[in-house]
Amino acid sequence: MLIKLSGGTVYDPVHGINGEQRDIYIRDGQITRRPAATVDIDKTYDLKGKVIMAGAIDMHTHIGGGKVNIARMMLPEDHRQDLVSRTPLTRSGCGHAAPSTLTAGYRYVEMGYTACFEPAMLPANARQAHMEMADTPIVDKGAYAMLGSDDFFLRMLAAKKDQEAIADYVGWIINATQALAIKVVNPGGISAFKFNQRKLDLDEKNEYYGTTPRDIIKCLAQAVNELGVPHPLHVHGCNLGVPGNVQTTLDTINSVEGLPLHLTHTQFHSYGTEGDRQFSSGAAEIAEAVNANPNISIDVGQVLFGQTVTASGDTMRQYAGHWHAHPKKWVLMDIECDAGCGVVPFKYRDKNFVNALQWAIGLELFLLVNDPWRIFLTTDHPNGAPFTSYPHLIRLLMDRSFRNDMLSTINKDAAASSVLGSIDREYSLYDIAIMTRAAPARSLGLKNRGHLGSGSIADITVYNNVKNREKMFEKPLYVFKDGELVAKNGKIVKVTTGGTHVLKPEYDKSIERSLKSYFDKYQTIKLGNFKIDDDEIVEHGNGHIIVQPCT
Repeated sequence: MLIKLSGGTVYDPVHGINGEQRDIYIRDGQITRRPAATVDIDKTYDLKGKVIMAGAIDMHTHIGGGKVNIARMMLPEDHRQDLVSRTPLTRSGCGHAAPSTLTAGYRYVEMGYTACFEPAMLPANARQAHMEMADTPIVDKGAYAMLGSDDFFLRMLAAKKDQEAIADYVGWIINATQALAIKVVNPGGISAFKFNQRKLDLDEKNEYYGTTPRDIIKCLAQAVNELGVPHPLHVHGCNLGVPGNVQTTLDTINSVEGLPLHLTHTQFHSYGTEGDRQFSSGAAEIAEAVNANPNISIDVGQVLFGQTVTASGDTMRQYAGHWHAHPKKWVLMDIECDAGCGVVPFKYRDKNFVNALQWAIGLELFLLVNDPWRIFLTTDHPNGAPFTSYPHLIRLLMDRSFRNDMLSTINKDAAASSVLGSIDREYSLYDIAIMTRAAPARSLGLKNRGHLGSGSIADITVYNNVKNREKMFEKPLYVFKDGELVAKNGKIVKVTTGGTHVLKPEYDKSIERSLKSYFDKYQTIKLGNFKIDDDEIVEHGNGHIIVQPCT
């Protein structure tokens, strides 16, 4: 079947197309070149005056795994307040801050997203994470395996094993867990918490292993680079949420000595200690460092006001913040002594000084980092806000007048201590297409996603070009997934199954000898049961595996 999208205004940064009127052709799930005049068009969509972009990609959203499932179970009130009725096409679901798998997939697609990636898959829990992602309909997905506090790795680091052996272990983990990248959360801090350390600075030693977070970050960043993993080491740094952590973040940038590094939910790591409350914005310093270091990319983790739930592998910092839980309940857990998670419900309030300044800090980062190819639109769903708030965030970035109107309503002291009101920058549609499509695809190594060139997968979103950008991005006119129309006017019209993106880097398989001995001695499962076969993902998800190439 040959489909023609006729006369739309195209934004495709990969090919430098900035608001040009073009026709797009789709055949067999891919974008194809203009056919010969003699070829019949089976279906034409007249899109004059409409905006066309590639399908959006969320490169950091918590949609599967232990902590997400715990968040779902412990928030029945969240589910009761947001029920989704069954339709002839879609199944019933629920949840706002922690939506069910089905609801998450539908809502992403209804907003024009065609791929989303779980950024913290604990290897010991990878099978459950993949099953939950497989149950998330329509969208493509993938996950980043979480290392840095796992006992086997810390033993290797403490024993000063050579870098090649550590790279083999990282390569084995990616293959065994069907991951797309590597994530580190509070490097070594999740382990240190179990030995009663309640903080761990970048150069502070884990009391048991004698390793430092700097050692862990540099070692893993080098391993990821050596293996040819397209996405840099994905770093949730030390001291999340701690006033003064801006210096930790700056030191983390310098710690890799020019190696590629991605800093995640950077808003939570950009706090100073100035002022009477000893809490201030460090966004300008972080933005200056990012601008000066082309090896660094970040996502923001924007805070938006309202009820949500924080779900993180950082048990140390979740324990520190559990006193602020709203409602008053929280969970910490450990899995196989390799890592853990903490789930703490939270409500961000616009009249609260700290929450209001967090909101401003995130926007400052967005607007002060110059290169949209190295900063990604996230709320660290659900930690800063649910992903369904993205259209509102996009309007804040594109409309200075609206942004300043919002600034005038927040805590007055927070507004006065922020430089947000003095920033004139407004994002363009081209910038948004970079940040939410082209840049995530490039960072993750998704060669045939995030753009509209011939041969790319036909993941396409069509918007009504209205002045209110929140309304524009809230309910696209059309969403195509793999060339099929799956949503129209913000409603699902067809349910399909997306693929799972994985990486299969080369490594020395002799690493399994020491791993088998370790599993037999310390783990509750056998090495063979730990590894996830291709067939498992296909069988559980009724989908397919998409193997991305290493660089």
